[in-house]
Amino acid sequence: MIKVEIDKEGCKGCALCTTSCPKGLVVMSKTELNKKGVHPAQIINQDECTSCALCAIMCPDVVMTVRK
Repeated sequence: MIKVEIDKEGCKGCALCTTSCPKGLVVMSKTELNKKGVHPAQIINQDECTSCALCAIMCPDVVMTVRK
């Protein structure tokens, strides 16, 4: 089940979301680049996500959608 969806094209690569995830599940992609030329955020294990939404709250560009 997908709990966190990220608009990777809207991500500016600020990495603020990575600092807010209590489980460390949000990381910046090391291989993927978006149209802006930045490495977007990604979730490394959806199953461990608790849907706390701290990543989405921290995101200044509102590119994350969290579902329970």
